[in-house]
Amino acid sequence: MSDTHRSQATGLVLAFLAGAVSGAVAALLTAPRSGRETRDRLKDIARDAAGKAVRVPPALHQAYDRAAEAARRAFGEAFGPESSDPGAPPGRDGH
Repeated sequence: MSDTHRSQATGLVLAFLAGAVSGAVAALLTAPRSGRETRDRLKDIARDAAGKAVRVPPALHQAYDRAAEAARRAFGEAFGPESSDPGAPPGRDGH
């Protein structure tokens, strides 16, 4: 995968998260609570989210690296040097 594709995927994930956060904030603001209770709850949620957000980019990076390595291995197994071995059983092309 290219860096451009990775940044597009990252942008998509961040846009999804921003939408989810916006929806949650809208739900909290329209809930039948007093202003003080709502503000206190938003502060608690923001603190929790900030603590968790620090872990998201490294986790996404690790998942991307694992997927890329699995794809490399699968490609190597399917089209690697042993696939051109003359003693290998015939493939789909009948060679």
